[in-house]
Amino acid sequence: MTTVGEFMTTRLVTMDGNDTLTAAAQEMRNSAIGDVVVTDGDNVVGIVTDRDITVRGVAESLDPNTTRLNEITSKDVVTVSQYDDAVAAADLMRTYAVRRLPVVDDGRLIGLVSVGDLAVEREPQSVLADISADDPNN
Repeated sequence: MTTVGEFMTTRLVTMDGNDTLTAAAQEMRNSAIGDVVVTDGDNVVGIVTDRDITVRGVAESLDPNTTRLNEITSKDVVTVSQYDDAVAAADLMRTYAVRRLPVVDDGRLIGLVSVGDLAVEREPQSVLADISADDPNN
């Protein structure tokens, strides 16, 4: 059995739900990533992606300088353990239509697994795996 912990990323960027969309976008740009994990203290409350900022924020005419992450973050976060089976994690992504799952240990965020991570592990010759394994181009 291949576990989530074998290929999750531990390079995480977290932000508070009261941070602005602009701050999150700047952090994503500066860190060359496409998402931030939204936290309230030690608790994971969501994930905001660059697409969320665009579709849920800017496209809805929300001011990115004053709109808070917790205003566009989905509230029902599905998490996994580093010991969970990778296939089960993929099934969760499919069931809940999400592309990323926070990895927690005793409620503490320790990693993130994405559909791209799963593709690299499960189907290394696929186009998605090739794109996911490549260095960012931004």
